[in-house]
Amino acid sequence: MRIDTINTGVVIDHITAENGMRLYELLDLGSLDCSVAIIKNVDSRKMGKKDIIKINADIAIDFDVIGYVDPGATVNIIRDGVIVEKRKIDMPEHLTNVIRCKNPRCITSTEQELDHVFRLTDREDKVYRCIYCEAKAN
Repeated sequence: MRIDTINTGVVIDHITAENGMRLYELLDLGSLDCSVAIIKNVDSRKMGKKDIIKINADIAIDFDVIGYVDPGATVNIIRDGVIVEKRKIDMPEHLTNVIRCKNPRCITSTEQELDHVFRLTDREDKVYRCIYCEAKAN
């Protein structure tokens, strides 16, 4: 299999195997008008297996989405074939409009203009709770 190198763009690396498609969907990468490669189940000495996403365009990336789905992933920003920024992603303290509250009694169910905001309540177990009703995110 041959995946070309990127001259300018973004590489999301060290994605836990099987999380690549979820990131692709949550980051809405299918709507981009550029090449996007999802490489699944790549052998990794450190992780065993991992996924990689390569985006062949210089776009803004929502680091909160990556941190929510897969803390520990790495984002490399590439310009002129050189990595100009390498960022290890951690879990965000707050998530805004990344996930939706499933509680039918939450105010966000009736007030459509309200942002869906969750806060990190348990880093070890990766638990986020709605700031309005305290419902646990799935």
